[in-house]
Amino acid sequence: MGPVLDERAWFDRPAELVAADLLGCWLIHDAADGRVAGRIVETEAYQGPEDLAAHSAHGRTQRNAVMFGEAGHLYVYLVYGIHLCANVVCGPGTKPEAVLLRAAEVTEGLELARRRRGAGVEDRRLAAGPGNLGAAFGIDRSLNGADLLAGPVRLAEGQRPGDVVRTARIGVGYAGEWAGRPLRFVIADDPARSRR
Repeated sequence: MGPVLDERAWFDRPAELVAADLLGCWLIHDAADGRVAGRIVETEAYQGPEDLAAHSAHGRTQRNAVMFGEAGHLYVYLVYGIHLCANVVCGPGTKPEAVLLRAAEVTEGLELARRRRGAGVEDRRLAAGPGNLGAAFGIDRSLNGADLLAGPVRLAEGQRPGDVVRTARIGVGYAGEWAGRPLRFVIADDPARSRR
């Protein structure tokens, strides 16, 4: 695990660039019940108000207000009424872009991640998919707006992956022409990626 990403400027860039650069980085959550850390293997970029799949496409609301704030914060939202999804707020500047963290390989805090996910989940599947990632890392609504430079959730540099695949994002068929854009980034053939 490399140094913690503690420069606001690193996050204050277009989501497409940040999404690619997050692959291989480390996600770390130092919660009251322990630490879970893992290597990010899958992300999706959401490019602001013009992107019909982005939460910022319909303007600022109470739910998405964090996206309209300073880059380098965590945006946490509930999907399907059950899954909490973790996003990294990006820029540039005041442009409300974000990166969805879709999957990670848990390497530290495996027992804690297993307790959070339930019995019978393979280690490599603990954080495969955005809802599973949120659960395994203990990311809840109390962390919405958390500063990634201050913790308790942090990001750290990792080894850049060699083989990255870009595809269309998942579950955004409603977004018209934006649905097919290659804004999902995946470390090719990584066993911890989501199933899709």
